[in-house]
Amino acid sequence: MSDSVLRIIPVVVFFVLLMGIGVYVQKKSADAKAKNFSKEYFIGGRSLGGFVLAMTLVATYGSVSSFLSGAGKAWETGFGWVYYATSNVVAAFLILGVLGKKMAVVGRKTNSVTVIDVLRARYKSDLLSNICAIVIVVFFTTQMVSQFIGGAQLFAACTGFDYTIGLFIFAAVVVIYTMIGGFTAVAITDTACAIVMVVGTILLGVAVIQRGGGLDNIMANITAESARAVATGQGTDLLDPRASGQIPFQLFLSQWLLCGVTTVGLPQSQVRCLGYKDTQSVHKAMLYGTIVVGIMMIGIHLIGTWSRGLFTTIDGSTDTVIPVVIVNYMLPVLGGVAIIGPLAAAMSTVSSLLIAGSSAIVKDMYLHYKEQKKEEPDQKLVAKISFIVTAIMGLVSIIIAINPPDLIVWINMFAFGGLQTVFFWTMLFGMFWKTANKIGALASVIGGLSSYCITMALDIKIGSFHNIVIGLGIALICFVIGNKFGKPIDDRTGRIFFPEKY
Repeated sequence: MSDSVLRIIPVVVFFVLLMGIGVYVQKKSADAKAKNFSKEYFIGGRSLGGFVLAMTLVATYGSVSSFLSGAGKAWETGFGWVYYATSNVVAAFLILGVLGKKMAVVGRKTNSVTVIDVLRARYKSDLLSNICAIVIVVFFTTQMVSQFIGGAQLFAACTGFDYTIGLFIFAAVVVIYTMIGGFTAVAITDTACAIVMVVGTILLGVAVIQRGGGLDNIMANITAESARAVATGQGTDLLDPRASGQIPFQLFLSQWLLCGVTTVGLPQSQVRCLGYKDTQSVHKAMLYGTIVVGIMMIGIHLIGTWSRGLFTTIDGSTDTVIPVVIVNYMLPVLGGVAIIGPLAAAMSTVSSLLIAGSSAIVKDMYLHYKEQKKEEPDQKLVAKISFIVTAIMGLVSIIIAINPPDLIVWINMFAFGGLQTVFFWTMLFGMFWKTANKIGALASVIGGLSSYCITMALDIKIGSFHNIVIGLGIALICFVIGNKFGKPIDDRTGRIFFPEKY
């Protein structure tokens, strides 16, 4: 049996498991969905426990770019990129610590199923809600494209399959199990994906250390490589935290915003705060999530750096570092298990984006329209529309991914920044600033997003800072100014969002 076949066996088993979970959840939750489809399909009936909440949050936050581009960049620049990646560790703790309890309480009081529901209840603005829903659909589709491309490229590189075949196999699995199972299936499969990501990271680390002759030998090789770079003035000092000037302070700060502090503004993470069952669950999730993110994010970047002790040159882009390790330095079956890690990262991200994107169209637009007309929606029709919308979003992303654009990692980060620019201040002020109003929120969303997109398109920067600094800065200024022209919130809204002040 060939090595390619042996590598693909664990992947096929995992794919079948995910499909089985989708079917199982669909049958188990059929009665609940018949009574209230949107609540069950989009947030799983608010039933997540601590471990599942942590794993689905981690799996949603992690992506294939961390395993491929992140590890590849670490191979190229050294330990400076590991330090650079540490900002990711605080994400789960901040998201749940800052928004977890408040959003859960408000969500239950207002019967909110989506992030847009919460914003609509807080600001009483259909215009704001519709803009935010459109932003979610556009940027989520962009992110899904990047995940499909990364997953398909990895699948092709490690198994020998053609890129397009790998794309369709990989994409079909994730779209189908998400479409039929909904949020609960996504949460359970995310848990499986997160566990496999950790296992894959550990297997990759063990393989690199063993094949490199031990960590001492690997570090000796890296030190020698760094010494040559310093002596000749060519290459990168792999031991320098600033990677010979390639990672300036501004870039560190931008990373801490983009992948650390302002991850609180990612709607695909915010919606997890609406789905857990009790306070104990969120406390456990903060702990579990932080530990798992640390193992995955720091681990995979360390592996990328250690790989420089195995090989100092590579054909093609640095995105192939992890596939090279899997194909050349691991036993085929173990390599197959390791492949599942980054594939799981891509699949879990896509499934969460599909559910949140579908809810933006079905729940935040269609069902809200029905409520405005005071019409009772047919739950079976809502289910059909949800399935169709989820399938269409997935199909559009697949079509775009067939001919992948260049610099897909940076396109993914562009979408990250756009979502944070729109949702960070809007949600944060909505939850914790009593006088925040809809004019301020609208000004923030429009001004911040416009400035972010325009400066990105024209390549206008402030030093080495990422454009998220511009977007968030303009959004904050616009919110404060616009807020002076709006009306205070009504007493009923105040009692829901700020009961301690009423």
